[in-house]
Amino acid sequence: MKFFVDTANLQEIAECKALGVLDGVTTNPSLMAKVGITGKDAIFAHYKAICEIVGEGDVSAEVIATDFEGIVAEGEALAAIDPNIVVKVPMIKDGVKAIKYFTEKGIKTNCTLVFSAGQAILAAKAGATYVSPFIGRLDDIGADGLGFIEQLVRIFDNYGFETEILAASIRHTTHLIACAEMGADVATCPASVIMGLLKHPLTDSGLATFLQDAKKLSL
Repeated sequence: MKFFVDTANLQEIAECKALGVLDGVTTNPSLMAKVGITGKDAIFAHYKAICEIVGEGDVSAEVIATDFEGIVAEGEALAAIDPNIVVKVPMIKDGVKAIKYFTEKGIKTNCTLVFSAGQAILAAKAGATYVSPFIGRLDDIGADGLGFIEQLVRIFDNYGFETEILAASIRHTTHLIACAEMGADVATCPASVIMGLLKHPLTDSGLATFLQDAKKLSL
């Protein structure tokens, strides 16, 4: 499974990179605003900075437009920033049309805000590089987010879709591990969830014991 960090915070991205687990980054306008990045020039420069930290991994950059022409114009401008930019497109009719257009132009895409198998199938058939099912938001309304991942893996395997399942809206480490068990290609989540994988109470207690014993040996 590939790990993408869902942030626009350069320090968090660099920390995951240093840990050796960073495969890519997903962002959106809300995450950009959260770190104080506003205005087209500043946003584009920030995307470039993210790409430089990530290196060879994909960086999803989201369009704002919701009409075909607007999505295409924004997407082409974003794709021109860096070869590793993936244009993040909403799951709407004009978004799917734009995904087909981008695919034919060799531009990678991430279909976002996917909440049903039907939506995911449409995105895959249009040639999306990634499809992003939002499992946490499904859980919020009483639906089965993880069951949705399991369903998509089965459908995509049935038909050999090349589109990768990018599990999104991951809230905690249990979500992340379950997505790995089910066969999701990618998980995108906050850096805190990735770092949470390091933690286990037995590791902490075992390390404390080792350190105490080491002190005795040094006396």
